[in-house]
Amino acid sequence: MSEYEPEPARRVSTKAPDRWDIKKLVILRTLRERGTVTATAQALLMTPSAVSQQLTNLAKQLGVPLLQAHGRRVRLTDAAHLVLAHADAVLAQLERADAALEQYMHGEAGEVRVAAFSTAVPALVVPAVRALRAAHPGITVRVREAEAGEAYELLASGDVDLALSLAAHAPTARDPKFTRVPLLADPLDVALPVGHPLAAEPGPRLADLAGEPWIFGGSGPWSEITIAACEAAGFVPAQAHSAAGWTAILAMVEAGMGVALVPRMAAARRDGVVMCALGADRPVRHVVAAVRKGAEEGATVRRVLEALQV
Repeated sequence: MSEYEPEPARRVSTKAPDRWDIKKLVILRTLRERGTVTATAQALLMTPSAVSQQLTNLAKQLGVPLLQAHGRRVRLTDAAHLVLAHADAVLAQLERADAALEQYMHGEAGEVRVAAFSTAVPALVVPAVRALRAAHPGITVRVREAEAGEAYELLASGDVDLALSLAAHAPTARDPKFTRVPLLADPLDVALPVGHPLAAEPGPRLADLAGEPWIFGGSGPWSEITIAACEAAGFVPAQAHSAAGWTAILAMVEAGMGVALVPRMAAARRDGVVMCALGADRPVRHVVAAVRKGAEEGATVRRVLEALQV
């Protein structure tokens, strides 16, 4: 071939991009999290047969087996885990692309959907909304009350943009789907009836209340937090009464039926109750926000996170 002759045109393959179907990758990732085809279908509002068909098609597109039978269930193959390692990075990059496009088109304007647990709504979200109205009126926040399990399902499915929960119930920092942002350490105070011997003491220790009757839920996050805090102080709390709502708990404290740990964010004024800040062994609960990996770069989400951290 003469040095002046053009080189033959190189054939550009379009096969590789077509192999990577984002919707099917999301289904595969959800299967990794949920463990079964049925649970995956429920999470994605699909039928189990549709989930199986989409994953079969993805395996054909990629040319590798993704699932193998394991009793009456299926298990991800090594190839599937390899695919997902790259899929996590790809999906995070797509979130960054969405954030960049949103900022290009709207600047600091748009809607941010927030899921938050009950006590965080009045203590954190509402003040943040007020601050945003003054500083960034183009940003609208839509709030949905949800406990951690539901909040992170909504976040993963794209139904909300930001989720608030206690750190103990949030995804780990190693979870490739989410970025966690610490918000605050919420102190736990002890609620005592007026006239209790320790009500006038400055900074009583939690251990000083080891012999008291305690009021907390029969199960759930607050029960776990109360028991863990008391055990860290060296005793197991004797549960005298069970209640899940703060109104009921504080009413029983006011009546002298027992004492309770109450997060400062949730404390409501009640004439017959003294809220005492504990001393050296004061427990705290950590509150975090989470967004889908990459979405934290969006202008509107970033502004909401900043307002929540004030």
